[in-house]
Amino acid sequence: MSSPAERYAAARKAARARQPEFGKFSRSLGFEPDDFQIDACRSLEAGKSVLVAAPTGAGKTVVAEFAVHLAIGSGRKAFYTTPIKALSNQKYGELCAAYGSDRVGLLTGDVSVNGEAPIVVMTTEVLRNILYASSATLSGLGFVVLDEVHYLADKFRGPVWEEVIIHLPPSVQTVSLSATVSNAEEFGDWLGEVRGETDVIVTEARPVPLFQHVMAGSRLYDLFVDGSVNPQLKQLASVETRPRQQPGHRRSRRERYDLRRGDQGRTRRPSRSAVIKRLDSEALLPAITFIFSRTGCDAAVQQCLRAHVTLTTPEEQRVIKDTIDERCAELPAEDLDVLGFHDFRAGLLSGLAPHHAGMLPTFKQLVEELFVAGLVRAVFATETLSLGINMPARTVVLEKLSKFNGQTHTDITPGEFTQLTGRAGRRGIDVEGHAVVLWGPGMNPKSVAGLASARSYYLRSSFRPTYNMSANLVTQVGREAARGILETSFAQFQADKGVVGLARKVRENESALDGYARAQQCDHGDFAEYAALRRELTDLEKRASSGAASGMKHRLRRSLLDLLPGDIIDIGTGRRAGPSVVVLPGHVSKRGNAQMPTVLTLDGQLRVVRETDAVDPVEPVGRIKVSKHFDVRSPKSRRDLASSLRSALREGRRTPHDLRNRRRTPPRSSADDEAIEALRRRIASHPCHGCSERETHARWAERWWKLRRETDALVRQIEGRTNSIAKVFDRVCGVLERLGYLPGHADALCRIYGERDLLTAESLRAGLWKDLEPAEVAALASTLVYSARREESGMLTRFPTRRLSSAVDGLLGTWAALEAVESDFRVERTAEPDQGIIWPMYKWASGKSLDAVLTGGDLAAGDFVRWAKQVLDLLDQLRGVGDPALRRTAGKAIDVVRRGVVGQALE
Repeated sequence: MSSPAERYAAARKAARARQPEFGKFSRSLGFEPDDFQIDACRSLEAGKSVLVAAPTGAGKTVVAEFAVHLAIGSGRKAFYTTPIKALSNQKYGELCAAYGSDRVGLLTGDVSVNGEAPIVVMTTEVLRNILYASSATLSGLGFVVLDEVHYLADKFRGPVWEEVIIHLPPSVQTVSLSATVSNAEEFGDWLGEVRGETDVIVTEARPVPLFQHVMAGSRLYDLFVDGSVNPQLKQLASVETRPRQQPGHRRSRRERYDLRRGDQGRTRRPSRSAVIKRLDSEALLPAITFIFSRTGCDAAVQQCLRAHVTLTTPEEQRVIKDTIDERCAELPAEDLDVLGFHDFRAGLLSGLAPHHAGMLPTFKQLVEELFVAGLVRAVFATETLSLGINMPARTVVLEKLSKFNGQTHTDITPGEFTQLTGRAGRRGIDVEGHAVVLWGPGMNPKSVAGLASARSYYLRSSFRPTYNMSANLVTQVGREAARGILETSFAQFQADKGVVGLARKVRENESALDGYARAQQCDHGDFAEYAALRRELTDLEKRASSGAASGMKHRLRRSLLDLLPGDIIDIGTGRRAGPSVVVLPGHVSKRGNAQMPTVLTLDGQLRVVRETDAVDPVEPVGRIKVSKHFDVRSPKSRRDLASSLRSALREGRRTPHDLRNRRRTPPRSSADDEAIEALRRRIASHPCHGCSERETHARWAERWWKLRRETDALVRQIEGRTNSIAKVFDRVCGVLERLGYLPGHADALCRIYGERDLLTAESLRAGLWKDLEPAEVAALASTLVYSARREESGMLTRFPTRRLSSAVDGLLGTWAALEAVESDFRVERTAEPDQGIIWPMYKWASGKSLDAVLTGGDLAAGDFVRWAKQVLDLLDQLRGVGDPALRRTAGKAIDVVRRGVVGQALE
């Protein structure tokens, strides 16, 4: 009689026989596939689509590779999509090694290689563009792999995934690969509705077990002991939080020992070099340390070098040197200093490297190659490394559990923690993986344990109709059909599903409200009426008491909005303290947002006055004339006006009587004492006022009122969610109709992709690109793709050429007009053109060296290359939609931008 294990093996063999393609494929793997891989591959061979949700490193790509295998075996095509170009390049190399370069293509927007091959790797945006263009490339397509499909939650790029899923031909089977998400079944249900039968395969099992640690000082602690938080870490936390010594307190022996240590028992965060040395001594390298700062990543390598950390042997250093020389041979010698090449090389030779988006693509690829080869053993990276690039490590270190999101520091989520630590443990190499969190001030071990044990990563759609999407849909299928297509989005699916629960809650509340209404009934009269009077009195008294505090803030804001060009003000607090003259008045937009006035200071600087710059309402102290021809962008205009301001102050001009009394109105009283007294009299005379059960009835009335407000809010939510995507689509179409694109005039817009798609189309219609030279075209294009990492001024006062200055001025005017239309239709505002890299792009397109382009600014080489590639993408679009002259100029602009390190990054 056979054993259970033998019977299980026989059953698996029989299943393979029933599905011959999977049998052949699995024998080529060189290892026994896991159950989830088997289930997913069987579903594919049965003609179904699949959603595979599994941890990083679990082997999801085996399922994708089987889809490619099926496509080749059946004479069909397979598209393999990825969210980032680096991952596309990596996957392209792997598939070329497996199938040969003649059978594999690569399309990433800026690179096009063998695009009609049976296997094509591409970014998701490229596939979206192919679908909208109804390209012949779609002919014979059988399978589409959507790698990192959970990326559809991304606010900016996520909608592309849904566009692709919705618009793919019905005959195409999809392979959606996702990180472990808590609502995989919900996502799978939606995929089943739009793509046909889709099997959902979920596993949380890691192929390599992950162990969690905390490093405090020089010690490495296990986070969990016997399934609970390590008691030693709890003790550390208690020492951290105990109060400092009070006067007159006699120190214990332990406290005297702590004092000699110099930290009163408090544990310091270990240095970066100490962490690497400790991991090396514990045989926990190679390691990736996540630092949520590009500067921090570069600094970490230098700190380790200064601490004489060397992780390589002389022989390994020779191999690294040869690899560096080969990969970087094409870099111009004059650019090496600005690229930080020598420091980067020194780190690599010691087995240390940074990895972040600010690096040159050549450098990042070199780090990835050497890390995978085991020659670089410590990488300091930003979180972008967690996005699918194949760089598994034995250990992952998290330096902090918070990061800066562009506005403030926020704690990382359990989903982010899982994504980052998921790289620990190399399948087939490591028996176990390790995640290390560095101890920091105020750390709570229970919170760390909560992050490490939680597996909640809710996939929420970020889908929204864009101008390009709407124009394409209406052009292809008509407005009503387009509306219906958009209502099949995952966003609407989630909204509709949520409505079901909300409606059920409304029904429950309405039943409870009936009970509350009966409980507040009073024999003396209408208690609901009496309760309404009491609520009205309470609200009026609250407004009266808060009016004094809010009145001052209101008067301050009003005083700023009342200022006119030429008013001289003197703000006595804040960094904008001192005299200045108003050049642009404040105003309130149609959305109710207040834009404060812009002033010119004594030294000719433009500043926007904030409400926080003043304590009391601002009164003009004088007035000078501002010419109607004053131009805020003109240095001469600003100098002349600043000179007039200084003259006025020297002459001691006082505020005229009519100026002091202009537009000022006395603050309105926030309380109406007579109305309050009248309400009190009505309450006292009401029949229910004398009821002995009055307060009992009042408690039921208050419960009724609170639940009524909650229920009304739920009803509003239901109304807002019903057909919510279609409503946004209607508003977007309203903008396009107002501007004349719909119906029938959206050809150019249909072929323009980007965050500022409609603004780009409007700039073409306005003729802003006319007569510009190639370098000027590249510089103007940069304003339509660039977005500063942090909020900054972005307004240039000097431009490379007068023509470019005029074009940018026209673009800003076009944007302002577009913003007004968007405001009318309550559509999300198009981002303002960003002038942040006009000068670097113009210099580069004019043939300047990289050193000349970057010197004097804070733009990193890798960032410049990344933005230059996006400029090239837009120039290529302009070459396809512009007039003949612009097409020629855009082509020339592509030639002058696509050179040196930029061109190398595209190869």
